[in-house]
Amino acid sequence: HIPENRPRLVSSSVFSIRSSRGRDHNKKKPKVMGDVKVDDDAILKSFLAEVGEVERDNEVVRILSCFKLNPFEHLNLSFDSSTDDVKRQYRKISLMVHPDKCKHPQAQEAFGALAKAQQLLLNDQERDYILTQVQAAKEELKMKRKKQLKKDTASKIKSLVDEGKHEQIYEQSEEFQKELKLKVREILTDQEWRRRKMAMRISEEEGRLKKDEEEQKEIRKKKREHEEQWEGTRENRVSSWRDFMKAGKKAKKGETRPPKLKTEDPNKSYVQRPVKKG
Repeated sequence: HIPENRPRLVSSSVFSIRSSRGRDHNKKKPKVMGDVKVDDDAILKSFLAEVGEVERDNEVVRILSCFKLNPFEHLNLSFDSSTDDVKRQYRKISLMVHPDKCKHPQAQEAFGALAKAQQLLLNDQERDYILTQVQAAKEELKMKRKKQLKKDTASKIKSLVDEGKHEQIYEQSEEFQKELKLKVREILTDQEWRRRKMAMRISEEEGRLKKDEEEQKEIRKKKREHEEQWEGTRENRVSSWRDFMKAGKKAKKGETRPPKLKTEDPNKSYVQRPVKKG
């Protein structure tokens, strides 16, 4: 008999059952949409993968739409970027557009353009050439701005007071960078057109010289063949000449001389006939 005031003992098995029920209740269950179970983690993972693929495709399109003569555009870098910046940016973008990771049909082409851009910017000669054109573009834009400032008195005074600081700020502005980018395109295009024209002229001149050389070779060949042919018939010509000379000598030995003609004597009214000698 157990007294009523004595506390009741509860077995540990009861606690384990209750705690397990609590854990089961708090455990995250997959959502059910109709008869299909949906896992939030799987959806999120799929979404992130889809967004990543879209970004990769967009990067491929961006690279292929860049101005072909400006490697800074391919790497999406400013003109004052260092060689270390070039290497870091290449590694970053190349991972995005690598054909093994990007499903875009032109990923290989974009990857190749990116590699070429890095190669140009790491080549001292090519890099110096591009930066020279960039500097020329800057100077041209500065001259244009000076002309505009002459018309705008307030801007001119502010520029003089700031002692060049105003110009430095302007050159770092987005507006100036856009103008610079377009001006660099213009200058690089003009330089490339001149280079191609020069290459065409050189090619045409080389073609003309090659044609003249071939004609001279043909003339020398014909002359040599003629000389060889002439030399080959020398014996025949000499033999024919000797035969001709022999035939001429035989004709002189047996030939009949014609009679001497008598000339008219003005003192005689007759023509003297030749007198036979006894």
